[in-house]
Amino acid sequence: MKTLLRVLQYLRPYRLMVLGTFLFAGLTTAFELVPPWLIKILIDDVIQANRVELLTWVFVGLAGSYLLRNLCSSMRIRLNNSLEQQVVHDLHVQVFAALQRLSISFFENRPTGEIMSRVLNDTEHMQRIFVDGLEEIITAGLTLIGIMVVLFWLNWKLALLALLPIPILIIGAALFTKRVHGYYREIRKGAAELNALLQDSLAGIRETMGFNRQPYEQDRFGRKSDQCRKDTLKAMYLWSFYSPGMMLIGSLGGALVLWFGTAEVLAKHLSVGELVMFTSYLALFYVPINQIHSVNHMLQHALAASERVFDVLDTVPDVRDEPGIQAPVARFTGAVAFDHVQFHYRSDAPILKDVSITVRAGERVALVGPSGAGKSTTLKLLNRFYDVTGGSITIDGMDIRRVPLAFLRNQIGLVQQEPFLFNGTVRENILYGDLSAGQEAIEAAAKAARAHEFIVKLPEGYDTWIGERGVKLSVGQRQRVSIARVLLKDPPIVMFDEATSNIDTETEVKIREALNELTKGRTTIIIAHRLSTINEVDRIIVVEHGRVVEEGTHEVLITRGGVYSRLYEAQFQV
Repeated sequence: MKTLLRVLQYLRPYRLMVLGTFLFAGLTTAFELVPPWLIKILIDDVIQANRVELLTWVFVGLAGSYLLRNLCSSMRIRLNNSLEQQVVHDLHVQVFAALQRLSISFFENRPTGEIMSRVLNDTEHMQRIFVDGLEEIITAGLTLIGIMVVLFWLNWKLALLALLPIPILIIGAALFTKRVHGYYREIRKGAAELNALLQDSLAGIRETMGFNRQPYEQDRFGRKSDQCRKDTLKAMYLWSFYSPGMMLIGSLGGALVLWFGTAEVLAKHLSVGELVMFTSYLALFYVPINQIHSVNHMLQHALAASERVFDVLDTVPDVRDEPGIQAPVARFTGAVAFDHVQFHYRSDAPILKDVSITVRAGERVALVGPSGAGKSTTLKLLNRFYDVTGGSITIDGMDIRRVPLAFLRNQIGLVQQEPFLFNGTVRENILYGDLSAGQEAIEAAAKAARAHEFIVKLPEGYDTWIGERGVKLSVGQRQRVSIARVLLKDPPIVMFDEATSNIDTETEVKIREALNELTKGRTTIIIAHRLSTINEVDRIIVVEHGRVVEEGTHEVLITRGGVYSRLYEAQFQV
């Protein structure tokens, strides 16, 4: 119930639409109640009393009530659909906005396909509360109230007989709801896992083809799909018992009314027309009851999906701004300091252990060390993708936890080991660095990144569509586009994470030229396994096992014969 009430909160901004839906639902119900009364007049007054002059009025009344009923129903559906689409749009936007606020840990701990399932599939299932659920509950509820009043007004004894099955129906609905809700939780979870598997398989299609693992992937997907089938059938089988059973119990109430009503007609206590009218209203009475059973079934699926959506909305980011903090300056100069920094993803497996690093504004520093030493983690901490678990990180003497996240990340440009390009044009990907930049600025950034030359040779130049993750470009081209993007952003601090580890020597030269352009006058932190790319840095910091073990220039570190010297000898076989 709590989840349903929370979902219904989304209706508040659209009160007029809700009131309109109620109004036309009520009018639809009112006109629905007219035909049985007219049929009673037709039987008792026109046929049995031979008042032929009333036939035309009965026909006009029937035609009018049917016409008005359907016009009102059409307006109700139209209003409800508008309401539903607006609410679903709000949900999509709100869930996506919530995702944008969450910390990187949320995404690293969940498959992309599972998150997509919550944003799209689960919100789509939520809409059924507003489409089928709200509409049918309003209509059914008003119809039940209206018909119940009419039934007691016509014959209270028959009305009481008609209501005898209601307690059994209520108990059955409660038991069904309790059991089926758990089934639908499993169904939504399984659907998300299937979606995640599909997304993962499509993203790795080249590996699948390269290793000739199509049969393996088909088997994996088939097993997960079969599990979803089994979970869904549990709910369907339960419904197959519940729905016919409830209809049977309701039919018994109708049979009791016919049995007792016929006796009343034979005893001259009730006219034939009145019995026909009563049974007609009774038929209308059990229709909304069956609708409510169906809606209840659907609602359990929708509410299970709602719980998963609210789980995203209620997740509190691990990294967030403190209340009331403001940007300290217009722009940092770029002096970075790690002061006895400690960090772990799990308390039993520390990544950084008492790391202290100082980088002067405008200085170019390289971080090197064996794999798993904690180099990339330092960049994640500087960007506040994670917060330190000990010590502090400052820029220009200010703790980055006391600086607004948006301001902090505007001051930093990051070129990753595998740069991500969006499924769009080259122009759009470079423009991501500064959405207000013009074509001249875009081309200037591309030229500085040594990317302009290959871009103009593309089929449509800067307007060339580069595909998902920039698949139509080479690794080196993607790297240069990402550098152009950072150049356009123009941050005082730039960071490179393995930026030249996957490219050929000729492309490496071009990227080194681009990096030299980008790093002029900026604080630069470079992570590289290719030690040839860091000859021109001011200082090299060596990290091993989460600690800074050496620091100095290339020449000084080579002569020491320590970790850096061993890495250099292993790479160049000196």
